[in-house]
Amino acid sequence: MKKLLNSILLLLATFIISACGGGGSNNKIDNNSNSNSASINNKEDEFNKTQYKGLIFYYKNLPTSAYKLEPLSDSDFNALSEAKKLKVANKLLNTLFFAYPLNELKDKISKGDFISSIKEGLEKDSIDREWLESFISSDENFKQYHSRWYLNQVNLILSRFYVANKLDRYFFENWTAYILTQSILFSPAYELPNTHTPDISNVYNRLVNMLDVNSGMRYITYVHMMSEENWRRFRSPEDNGREMLEIYLKDSNDAHVPIAAKALQNWSLNEDGDTLEVTLNKNTKPLKLFGTTIYTGEDFYRELVKSDAFVKGVTSRLVDFFFPNKSKEDKANISAKITSSHPETWQDILLQIIFSKEYLLNNSRPQSAEETFYSLAKKINYRAKRDTFNTFRENLEKMHQASMKYKLGRLKRVPLDTLSFAFYHKYIRLYMLLQHANPKQSNKDSWNYQGWQDSFISLDKFSYDSSDDVASLKSFINYIFQSTIARDASDDEFKFFKNHMIEHRDGKELFKREFNIFITKDDPQEEEKAQKDARYRIAYSVLDYISRLEETYTQGEIK
Repeated sequence: MKKLLNSILLLLATFIISACGGGGSNNKIDNNSNSNSASINNKEDEFNKTQYKGLIFYYKNLPTSAYKLEPLSDSDFNALSEAKKLKVANKLLNTLFFAYPLNELKDKISKGDFISSIKEGLEKDSIDREWLESFISSDENFKQYHSRWYLNQVNLILSRFYVANKLDRYFFENWTAYILTQSILFSPAYELPNTHTPDISNVYNRLVNMLDVNSGMRYITYVHMMSEENWRRFRSPEDNGREMLEIYLKDSNDAHVPIAAKALQNWSLNEDGDTLEVTLNKNTKPLKLFGTTIYTGEDFYRELVKSDAFVKGVTSRLVDFFFPNKSKEDKANISAKITSSHPETWQDILLQIIFSKEYLLNNSRPQSAEETFYSLAKKINYRAKRDTFNTFRENLEKMHQASMKYKLGRLKRVPLDTLSFAFYHKYIRLYMLLQHANPKQSNKDSWNYQGWQDSFISLDKFSYDSSDDVASLKSFINYIFQSTIARDASDDEFKFFKNHMIEHRDGKELFKREFNIFITKDDPQEEEKAQKDARYRIAYSVLDYISRLEETYTQGEIK
């Protein structure tokens, strides 16, 4: 019933826009073969009857069995060594802005269905959405800024991934919307003088809402292209037409631009409030484009998304986004495989990428600040203070990884020039890895309210033996390494830490006093505090070292 109601509402909205931008001559439009084949291929789909001039509104996501980019199966995953399983699991979860504490992750891996369980979880509703939205909107939990300069719309989106504690359908819908709005495809482009901060919410939330009712990627894009937010980004018929062709079809044929501009001749951005205005001065002469006949701007947008070139274009954009270091030939091959599976939803492309062998085993790339931040936050049980996400947003700008800011999206998803990376490293090191949350601090505005919590280094997380200081130190260090970067410390690395924290005394290898996690005191409370302080010092030293490793900021191939 919910989906039917949404269908009616969206259809009414389409007709209203059509009434402004379309014309009586629209009945001359020829639906292209792609739309007809899509209807046939989806005749069993309960939504296939909901369409407008050949543009089908709803699609179910493809089953894994339909993927042409070979997925990594449970059996493939289980055949890997334990060390490689941990690396692959870490890579997948980091990509999704998620993680599990180490012991919980190892338990999930040991069950033998890790890959399928993660994918199946993305199809289920597990998060209490009402609670989540209420929590992140509360000024008690996160500071709600009312000035446009603080971009509270972005802060709200960033805080949602931190608070969401389950990797479910709602999480994945938000992740999908976030990926799309970071790219050239749907960036709200708040850096422009004509855009407004509500555009951020309007573009992002519309994506989430349409994904939630199984809207196809063609229909989602069609609605977006006709929106005021899109016209604030590309403001004239020529500019808008050219960019829609280049962004979604990768069509740079200059001969097509005058045709698009003619169809859009009565569309403009009015200076009064930067408002989209569609006049009655519409084109009435037939125009040839996309292998069919168009007349108006609404025709242009609709036939653009119905064209075969649309799927090829957007797939290529997302392959570029996730495989930046692959060769041009490799990217083309990956895109062709995905396209041959006939994807009709954004999830069909994104799931096919991130669950593929090509991505999980054979791809290497820099990791975005969001991937690093959110995964670390869950790995180290990070506690945020009220302005954590406003600070994170500001630092994303310093890293030149600003969220939803750029007119053409993040052309380089992770800029690695010296200054950009310096800010990236500084934020992860100082605000996360070296920031310990004071358990006695209750003021959510205080600097030491945020940081990793005592539970991250509690005694139940590693093996310790008061009769073997060296083995206990090694277990603790490996636990921190595995938790953060999914590997043990190398022999040389452990030797480095051992030489710093262990000394020869009385013919034995024993902890130096400041690192002695087994230190004894007459007062039990003092003893507990002294042992905990020793674990802090070890953790700080190891985390400081890890903050300087390339692996903290990259995703590597699994060799």
